Amino acid sequence: MVIVKTTVRRDVLTLPAAGTGPENPLPPLLPLRPTRTLDERAKEGLPPDMARQLGYEPLRSPLPTRVLDGYGRERTETTLDVLVVENDRLRATVLPGYGGRVHSLLHKPTGRELLYRNPVVQPAAFALNGAWISGGIEWNIGATGHTTLSCAPVHAARVRAPDGGEMLRLWEWERLRDLPFQVDLWLPEGSDFLHVGVRVRNPHERPAPVFWWSNIAVPEERRVLAPADEAWHFAYQTGGFRRVPVPESDGVDRTYPLRSEHAADYFYDVPDGERRWIAAVDDTGHGLVQTSTDLPRGRKLFLWGTGTGGRRWQEWLTEPGTGGYAEIQSGLARTQLEHVRLEAESEFSWLESYGPLTASADRVHGDWAGARDEVAARLGDALPREAVDAAHEAWLTAADTEPGDVLAVGSGWGALEVLRGGYKLPGTPFPESTLGPDQEPWLELLRSGAVPEPRKVAPPGPTLVARHWRDMLETAPARPVAEYHLGVAQWHAGDRAQAVRSWERGLELAPSRWPLLRCLAVADHAEGNTERAADRYAAAFDDLCQERRDDGPVWTAATAALGREAITALLAAHRTEAAREVWDRLHEATRAEGRFRLLEAQLRHAEGDMAGVRAVFESGFEAADLREGAETLGDLWTAATGEEVPARYDFRMRPDHTP
Repeated sequence: MVIVKTTVRRDVLTLPAAGTGPENPLPPLLPLRPTRTLDERAKEGLPPDMARQLGYEPLRSPLPTRVLDGYGRERTETTLDVLVVENDRLRATVLPGYGGRVHSLLHKPTGRELLYRNPVVQPAAFALNGAWISGGIEWNIGATGHTTLSCAPVHAARVRAPDGGEMLRLWEWERLRDLPFQVDLWLPEGSDFLHVGVRVRNPHERPAPVFWWSNIAVPEERRVLAPADEAWHFAYQTGGFRRVPVPESDGVDRTYPLRSEHAADYFYDVPDGERRWIAAVDDTGHGLVQTSTDLPRGRKLFLWGTGTGGRRWQEWLTEPGTGGYAEIQSGLARTQLEHVRLEAESEFSWLESYGPLTASADRVHGDWAGARDEVAARLGDALPREAVDAAHEAWLTAADTEPGDVLAVGSGWGALEVLRGGYKLPGTPFPESTLGPDQEPWLELLRSGAVPEPRKVAPPGPTLVARHWRDMLETAPARPVAEYHLGVAQWHAGDRAQAVRSWERGLELAPSRWPLLRCLAVADHAEGNTERAADRYAAAFDDLCQERRDDGPVWTAATAALGREAITALLAAHRTEAAREVWDRLHEATRAEGRFRLLEAQLRHAEGDMAGVRAVFESGFEAADLREGAETLGDLWTAATGEEVPARYDFRMRPDHTP
């Protein structure tokens, strides 16, 4: 038999894609969605480590990243750069421009696609900072939710694999938790399993919270199996979190995604000592299995369900008629409400393996114990547990190997942090050549101790909020831009009163007032001061309109973002005339976007123009950045018409509106 040597190569893939759009220039001072938490009473009876991790360092906001909400729903044929890892058995296709997501995993001898491969690239508002795409395998690091790198580039290069062949290394600096990480895709020659070595490092002198889940999209016409008899169930319809038996709860076998009506999460409670794995098999007994070394203890099933909202979301994320998907997942903790403590100057590392599973259809679709045993046996035949542990040990010998040919370039933020901290991170270089305009002001602060005033009038750049940068900002000369950035960093640290004082000091001398006024408006809103928030938003928008220099993408994005917030705040204060004035000053192209058509319908509703609300809906629009479980459309339609929500606007992930 001729064994084909494993290769790592560049290629291109053409797909219908909607662009990510420009970054929102307004700092996200508040989370984009409520943080899932449990009160102390709800934690009673939980395993001690789980109870502790449920309350450990929840995310305050997406800072220092920026929100990506400027995408649309119009898709055009787009050529995407991809990286391919291939031997004679498997072909893995990776999207380095989308967080290193594995777009496809093809088993060549059978021609079977092992993943749900999305036929389109359509951003949706699922990531912690907005834009996210579905399908394939995504690497989620940061905090509860989808990573801020979902639609961002990562670094990529060839590396020598443990067996002497080629391996693909992906790496970046995760900015929410300020941690570098790497993902090595290693496909041994002749192997049916893709090995994925993962390392998360904490180079700092203090502990850090870590969140990691590998999310694997699979066709939903599957049975999902894991070595557990119980699961922690999160229900979107109630927000409840409870322990349920597996496979059957409330009279339904929940291991079949299409037997549930509504979206839900099931976190399988894999007992200590059990081999870690999760599988999804079709009615013939074929499918995908994922296993790992013991550190990632969590395994999860996410399903959309068969309800109207779940089906609508499936269409929203892909193309109608292309089939739905579920997600099987693997994570560091039992659930995704937890963050795991990583000690100072230490690291987590583990190995995951992905490959085809062939089992007896009768057994895997029979009783639960027999089905589990069948999958465990067939996995043991194809890839023994000892082989995974051995592959991990072998990979560790190559984890520090310096990359060879650079295949893709990520952001410059890692290079900035390495310059500041003097970190030595073997295997994951962050060269100064990756530094760009966003990092320039912070390089100046690092070198001179001062934040440079901008050379031209423009919306302020991104703010760094980590403790070390905040300390530098506090000792920098108190110029307006420095006060703006300092206030954002203080707000992120939880010192809201001091943040307000910094913004107010900056406002006294600032030639550009609207960024500071907007931050103060958010602070007013957070304090429940609706009237003053409305005043400041109106003043901020007026100042921006007088200051903007052109109708280019930067100023247009700033006008759209601030205008949207201002209209929402003015409507909350029942100042519809002022809201209409802001609307009239938006760019015509902005008002035509789907997300602004929704805002127009809300404005017309506030004005009492119910016929106008109906007209907006009946003209047809798609608010591209609807968030998961959004009920805004349905609520507005029902309030204006008293009628049932049309299917195209029904995105509810629960059976009714009962809190």
